[in-house]
Amino acid sequence: MPLQNRVTPLGEIVVAAERGCFTGNRGIIHDPRTQTLLQRRWTSHAWLICTLRWRDVRRSVMATRSWTELFFLDEATGLAAGHRPCFFCRRAEARAFQKSFPAAGDAILPKARDIDAVLHAERLAGGRKRLHSLLLPSADLPDGAMILQGGTPHLIVAGLARPWSLRGYGAAVAALDSAQLITPPSTVAVLKAGYRPYLHISATQ
Repeated sequence: MPLQNRVTPLGEIVVAAERGCFTGNRGIIHDPRTQTLLQRRWTSHAWLICTLRWRDVRRSVMATRSWTELFFLDEATGLAAGHRPCFFCRRAEARAFQKSFPAAGDAILPKARDIDAVLHAERLAGGRKRLHSLLLPSADLPDGAMILQGGTPHLIVAGLARPWSLRGYGAAVAALDSAQLITPPSTVAVLKAGYRPYLHISATQ
């Protein structure tokens, strides 16, 4: 039976049979006896995107009093929701993200906790997903950014918008300047600086 552990670009955690390309967490937010979520949706400001396979480690989902396993269609989905690459299991990606994070100076890289503090402020408003006004045309956003148009999250790829779903992305449509930005602005800056998130195969079909 599917569990409530699939994350949407808007940060919601829903029930879905599909598991996606990445896992991650926001701390411990489930009851292992019932394998259901608690009322809270995070216990840590470190919202991570992790690899599905790490050495020979095998975990039983929501079975212990450990971090709550969440799942994302792809990395762009996790980034839009306000997560970042994990420094433990995705160190190369996390370092690349860190080096391009806008808080970084010429000589000093931001610490993980500083990145998390910035992202936490950008991903939430009053406990709900924070949407941002566009500072440039939607079509000029970097690949991997997400916008909300027509009430549906859309992924930007090559200046066009692809509607998101739990199974993948739909056919490309025009990116509208009336849309709102879902991906946190600091993460968009990382994407503009050259970070390339992993996209579901349907994003380029």
